[in-house]
Amino acid sequence: MYELSIRGHFDAAHALHGYPGECRNLHGHTWDVEVVVRGTQLDEVGIVYDFKTLKTDLAAVLEPLDHGYLNDVPPFDTENPTAENLSRYIYERLSATVGSAVEVVEVSVWESPVARITYRPED
Repeated sequence: MYELSIRGHFDAAHALHGYPGECRNLHGHTWDVEVVVRGTQLDEVGIVYDFKTLKTDLAAVLEPLDHGYLNDVPPFDTENPTAENLSRYIYERLSATVGSAVEVVEVSVWESPVARITYRPED
């Protein structure tokens, strides 16, 4: 089994509905994202999944979020744009993008250098 991970980032603002603190107000983050994928089959070159391809895949998932107000971006126009919901959203979109080539293991989202949430589906 091989696991590979890459990181990406995007800048976006949000406001958390129902939050009892300052985060209920409009504010922004530079969101860092790390994804881990795994697979067992190497291609003819000896690569499980090209780093460059995974970076491109992640960039395509993050592009609609970048420099936006997340509360206006579906599905966050109806779902609270928490880091938890963002990590699941990125996981689901990236899983659909990579198809059966590799399995997305987990997606971690940092909303600051010291605050991270990781989504991985239940086994």
